[in-house]
Amino acid sequence: MNPVGASLGTGVSDRQLGGGSVMIAASMTSPPRPAGRLTQAPAVAQWLLLALASAVLATVFHLTGVPAAFLVGPMVAGILVATQGGTVRVPALPYLAAQSMVGAVIAHAVTAEIVWIFLGQWPLFTGVVFAILAASSAMGWVMTRLHVLPGTTAVWGTSPGAATPMMLMARAFGADDRLVAFMQYMRVVFVAIAAAAIAGFWLNPAGAGVVAATPWLKAGDPRHVAETLGVALAGAAAARAFKVPGGGFLLPFFLGATLQVFGVIHIELPALLTTACFVLLGWSVGLSFTRAILLHALRAMPQITASTLIMIAFCGALAWLLHAVLGVDPLTAYLATSPGGIDYVAIIAASTHGDVGFVMALQTFRMTMVLVCGPSIARLVARASER
Repeated sequence: MNPVGASLGTGVSDRQLGGGSVMIAASMTSPPRPAGRLTQAPAVAQWLLLALASAVLATVFHLTGVPAAFLVGPMVAGILVATQGGTVRVPALPYLAAQSMVGAVIAHAVTAEIVWIFLGQWPLFTGVVFAILAASSAMGWVMTRLHVLPGTTAVWGTSPGAATPMMLMARAFGADDRLVAFMQYMRVVFVAIAAAAIAGFWLNPAGAGVVAATPWLKAGDPRHVAETLGVALAGAAAARAFKVPGGGFLLPFFLGATLQVFGVIHIELPALLTTACFVLLGWSVGLSFTRAILLHALRAMPQITASTLIMIAFCGALAWLLHAVLGVDPLTAYLATSPGGIDYVAIIAASTHGDVGFVMALQTFRMTMVLVCGPSIARLVARASER
């Protein structure tokens, strides 16, 4: 699929849409991008403006503690440039490279320790994860039936996985990744605020809400970096050769996770390289926005906000059950079931007395199950909404 994406109408297949959603998609099929202040500007000037706006927004977001600031900042900058008539786009090969390296980096969360924790409590983890998946799928079905969003976009947008993988998977499987990114990163912000507030309510931890220092100049172990780049390259090449849907992200993720669990490699990339990948992904989504898509996202914000708050409340109820029935520490239970923001949740868990292993095991298992089951769930919900 074109990494830049198309209009909402062409970004979703007819088989994925019910009758009402087809009318919405058809009515929102974008005409040629309207003229704006940047339409006639040279490409070099557009790239410079995009880079400057991205640097400013990402820095502000990072300093104020916004999660995924170095992806969200460039995405917002891309939206601003695109809706003012910008014509620059991220080329296909850099996008695929960034996608595969992010897949490999996220595999770093899967360790042998987490696997052993999961194996020791797999019935509990499986029950909790499938309850969350069922709730998010039901939420996506309701939003599709109410024509808030077309096709499977609502399903991917409400999926409780890591936000960046959900955005990448949505694009690969025909949903509109712009609206999915809008939903996912809104939820990440809400979840991060709620997690920090609840952690502060219990313990007022010194580390919660503090922006962690990023080792920008650390090059990393050359051997580990080479291994990680090799996994990313192999996964991207296999995805391109065999045309695996979502393979640019999925294959490096599963290959890297498997090799790391068995101690064959250690996943590591320099912070500057990882950040550059996030910037490219943010630009790719942001630059594909149109004014019509942006207005639709803003009109749907009340429903998106309501769905996010309902999911947070549902996961909070699951956490209460874990505490009341099984005696799991309440803060640990809430952080483990929190619907998204895995990195931010891990930081809060590490800065409190929360069981970091339990939290990361459940969060990582849920993210993996969403990646594995996501396409099937999206198709199932789309068929159910059609009926």
